[in-house]
Order: sequence, then structure tokens, then C-alpha cells
Amino acid sequence: MTNHDNQRAEYIARINRVIDHIERNLHRELTLVELARVANFSRFHFHRIFSGMVGEPLNQFIQRIRIEKAASQLSENYNKTITSIALDCGFSSSAAFARVFKQRFDMSASSWRDHQLARKSKDGKTNRKEHVLLGKKWKSNGSASNYSRGDWLMEMDSATRSLKWSKVMTNMKDVTVEIKNFPEMHVAYVRHIGPYAGDTALFQSLFGKLMRWAGPRGLMSNPETKALTVYHDDPNVTDEDKLRTSACVTIPADMPVDGEIGKMALDPGDYAVGHFEINEDEYTEAWNHLMGGWLPQSGYQPDDRTCFEMNLNDPSKHPENKHIVDICIPVKPL
Repeated sequence: MTNHDNQRAEYIARINRVIDHIERNLHRELTLVELARVANFSRFHFHRIFSGMVGEPLNQFIQRIRIEKAASQLSENYNKTITSIALDCGFSSSAAFARVFKQRFDMSASSWRDHQLARKSKDGKTNRKEHVLLGKKWKSNGSASNYSRGDWLMEMDSATRSLKWSKVMTNMKDVTVEIKNFPEMHVAYVRHIGPYAGDTALFQSLFGKLMRWAGPRGLMSNPETKALTVYHDDPNVTDEDKLRTSACVTIPADMPVDGEIGKMALDPGDYAVGHFEINEDEYTEAWNHLMGGWLPQSGYQPDDRTCFEMNLNDPSKHPENKHIVDICIPVKPL
């Protein structure tokens, strides 16, 4: 790596630290002085550096992330009041939130929520391309799942003493969904900002760069290391060129990172974990199956934490090139 590449990698690392800090602290006021300190840049230069690298001014970025996070919560948490959502996303009052929401979406927050509820109630399904909790848009045709409705068999897992739901699919392996309590997970990541629909090469590039960093540090030979893909934004509300995706591997909490390799923590708590063995073009159906079929019958609702996919194999080494993946959705009781 040239000296120029090293310098750019350092800038990317500092900006990623700021973005992570913003996302974890949206509920409170964020000042230029604080964020410049996180980036380790002079506050006199930080704003221009951030704008030049991210593509939008700092205050505009923070406001956009706040309003888009609120829109996602309105779509998912129907029992949470609009005022609570506004305050949790860092708005000083419901009036300030209402004004910004109207400017961004050309409708009120209550109208947005009603529209989303009506859309989902129409057929009980979700379109992967539109949904907040959707993962990779791999060559998706946007079609709704054929398996969104139907009964699930619930039983007690004797090994874990937890409830497990199962259902037989006609074109997939048997699908199971379990509620698992994950501890806080520390991950190293390589981040992409921009479109990713159907771009297999992009994900291979992201994970390739990450694995070249992780391999010499013994992470890939450690059976406890997990590979994850984290989706930070809602494709239904965030412009495609601003979508943030992170290719991740789990690391010890005290492991240092450098260059373009960032570090963040995933929140602990209960997750609905759907286990799938699918083709590359079946991610849409898997998400539809989990969100439109299992969730409405489960007694759970999505929580506000980040969802992710846990990648369990290298598809190129599978005899049928199948992707073995756990789709992990943060949940809480309905």
C-alpha cells in the first residue's frame, strides 16, 4: 500500500468513527466540537473534510439519519407514540419533528404510519426492496413471498430450553426460527456507502478486503469468529446512493483496528433468528418469509436495534452453491 493509500485509509477510518458515534447517540445533542474530537481533526477543518468525503454537510447528515430512523420506527413500532419516536431520535419536540418530517416526506408522520400500515395489511407481505429490515438486494425482482402465510409449528428446544418455530418450505430446506439472546458483539468492518442491488462483486470485494486484514490476526482460524453483514439504513426512506452497508467479522473487544478497517459494537438482546439455506436470488423470499409469515404470528415485534445477516458458509464451496445464512431481527414482546 502506498503512502497515499495509507493516508486516505486513515481519513476513512476517522470519518467512519464519527458516523458510528452519531448513530449510537442520535437521542442527544451532537456538537461540532464533540464530533471533531472523535475524528481527531481540528474543528475548524473537520466540517469541510466530512462534507467532502461523505457528500453532504455534517448537520444535514445528522438530520437525515434522525428523520430516516424515525420513519423506520413509524413503519415498525405501531404501539410507540410519535412523540416518543421523535424524542428518541434526537428531536427537541414533537413540533420540530413534525416540521422536519413534513419537509422530508411531504406528508405528516401520522399519514406516513397509516400508509405503511395499509400497505402491509393489504397482503400481509413485505417487499424486500422497500422494507426497513431488508438485507442485500441481490438481483431482487421485488416479488412477494409465496410462503408468507400459513401455520408454524412451535416446540420447546430441549437443548437450549427455548421456543423454536419450524415450517416446511417447498423450494427451500426446512426453516426454523428461534429467539436467541445475543451478548454485545464487537466487530471489525469494511463499510460501503452507495447502491448495492444485485452487486455480488461488491460484497466479495468488501469481505475480501476484510479477510485479508483478519487472516494474519488469527481470526479466520478461530472457530468463534463470525462473519456478518450489517445494514444501517432503510431502502424505503434512504436514497440509494446513501445506503450504508458493513461487512463484518467478530473480534475481541480490545483488538485494535487500523486504516479502512473500522470497529463498532452490536447491541445485546433478543433476536429472532431465521435459519435459511438458499440460492443467491432467494434472499428476498427468505426475508419475506420471516417478516410476513413468522413475525405476525409470533407475539413479537421488531425492536429499534440493528438487524444483520450472519453468513455461515462460503457459497462457492457448497456443492449446490447455496448460501447458508441466519437472518437476525431484533425483537421485543408485542
